[in-house]
Amino acid sequence: MNKSINILVIEDDEDINRLLCNIVSQSGYGVKAAYSGTEASIYLESQTWDMVLLDLMLPGLSGEEILKWVRKESDVPIIMISAKLETQTKIEALRAGADDYITKPFDIEEVSARIDSCLRRYQPKANVPATQQLQHKDLMMDTESKTVSINHKEIKLTALEYEILYLLLSSPKKVFTKANLFESVWKETFHGDDNTVNVHMSNIRSKLGKVNPREEYIETIWGMGYRLKT
Repeated sequence: MNKSINILVIEDDEDINRLLCNIVSQSGYGVKAAYSGTEASIYLESQTWDMVLLDLMLPGLSGEEILKWVRKESDVPIIMISAKLETQTKIEALRAGADDYITKPFDIEEVSARIDSCLRRYQPKANVPATQQLQHKDLMMDTESKTVSINHKEIKLTALEYEILYLLLSSPKKVFTKANLFESVWKETFHGDDNTVNVHMSNIRSKLGKVNPREEYIETIWGMGYRLKT
């Protein structure tokens, strides 16, 4: 599809790493393999990546440590891949900034579809005017540079967080249900509440609140969903 898109695969199991690299290559993307957190940190510092596939349990730096470190520097899409099935582990990874979470053993076609879906979410929207700016109170979103700021102080959001906030800012009076948000942002059918939307919304509120704790930007409409707070 697009060899200009480069994906870093961080997985210590050689067979799984090879399988993931094959999935990425078959989709037409460039790929680089790393087998430890320490090796991955070298690649992450020396090159810009379009996506990272990250195992949780790694020698050297752990997957959690890599995730937190990357999120301080970049909003690159990160898909966690782990044998840990516990819901709490998934929630913690999403809270820390992961864009998606896939459990092992995984289906090859599902991994391929999730990679494509995540990359689509991250690409700029073709129908958004180049100079469009969306504003709510002192919150500003520039859709050309894909930046968000409060009182000119930039806020680092993940690709998913950006898309959620974009929806809210685009329709400031609309109440978005969890199903609305999930199907619009994740591009998948909503099958019920698994906390994914809640976690991302909580992350957005936390980041906005750290910059301006005196203002509330998003309100919960109980039993319905979310909208911008007037």
